[in-house]
Amino acid sequence: MHHHQTTADDGDERERRWRLILGKEAAESTPPPGEAGDSGAAPPGDQPGLNEGDRRMDAALDSLYGDIKAGDLSDDNPDIARWLGDIRRYFPEDVVQLMQRDALDRVNLRKLLASPELLAEIEPDVQLVTQILSLRRVMPRQTKESARRVVTQVVTALQEQLHYPLQQAIAGTLNRATRTRRPKFKEINWQRTVQANLKHYQQDLGTIVPERLVGYGRQRHSLRDVILCLDQSGSMSSSVVYASIYAAVMASLPALDTRLVAFGSAVADLSEQLEDPVELLFGIQLRGGTNIARALAYCQQLVTRPSDTILVLITDLFEGGNREEMVQRVARLTADGVQVIVLLALNDQGAPRFDRQLAQELVPLGVPAFACTPALFPELMAAALEGRDISQWAAGHNIVTAPSN
Repeated sequence: MHHHQTTADDGDERERRWRLILGKEAAESTPPPGEAGDSGAAPPGDQPGLNEGDRRMDAALDSLYGDIKAGDLSDDNPDIARWLGDIRRYFPEDVVQLMQRDALDRVNLRKLLASPELLAEIEPDVQLVTQILSLRRVMPRQTKESARRVVTQVVTALQEQLHYPLQQAIAGTLNRATRTRRPKFKEINWQRTVQANLKHYQQDLGTIVPERLVGYGRQRHSLRDVILCLDQSGSMSSSVVYASIYAAVMASLPALDTRLVAFGSAVADLSEQLEDPVELLFGIQLRGGTNIARALAYCQQLVTRPSDTILVLITDLFEGGNREEMVQRVARLTADGVQVIVLLALNDQGAPRFDRQLAQELVPLGVPAFACTPALFPELMAAALEGRDISQWAAGHNIVTAPSN
């Protein structure tokens, strides 16, 4: 049996890793193993076993996670841009995003956004966008311009990432839903009918005998109405960004008539702004109360064909208004034929805090409540458009619907 021999290289690598984990202060206070009291011990500040790349990595870590008093990641430090470049060079992308978020807790965000050289280095993400939106009212004019460029970059990237899967999921679903097996004569799609019946060509008659007619389906501007009802309280900030972008994508699809309604203590219909999601995001208030009942009352007025309407309520269900009225309005919508879905979150941040008791009251109404990732949202909408049981769909994706034990 082969036994691994511990070599000097193994020991050096372990020492190197522990040195990077514990930081320079630990190295200064603890002499190398076997050298305690030895006159040959490394002097304080030396970095044995670290090459140039290791030292840059160590400096980046120390700037962020070292002694706060000694740390140099401060507002007036000109090397923040270099620090941002270093972490992108020496760490993987997911670690970079984590370190940036930690750094933003210590760097004055307004000064950061006002600096073009810093903006050139920072890796914009949804978390940064939500911080920008929450601070936009106290930003000076030149900072708002920089902030808008960051938000535009993130929104554009997300639109490109999310548009195709959503378009494909919805288009495929609606194509299946709108073909009819018994079309009226004026609704027959003759090209598709011929293609579908080529195998029934009768040579002696010199013609095709169509055994299956294919129709054009319903002829109207939009085939489904979708209402996204969006809680804009601070706890829903990242969900607001994703929901707004998805609403803009769906609004660009002619098969859907998409409305976006945002609410806090008041209600705002943002449907007319869906052509410009960046402008839309800067108009959303990430603060205020939460009155779900009032928002649902407004959404009820938008419903003109209940059986063809999907209402996606994006909220953590912490109702600040009339809870009983809120449940009654959901009951009325579902009784009228509207498909109601409650998303407790639309982000990648895992299970959120939510009002479990209110979620429990929605269960008898057949209204599921669960968190959904942005990547799964297109499949969710496809399932809803097909009229499938959303609770079963969620279970098939290992999503736990509320309330969970």
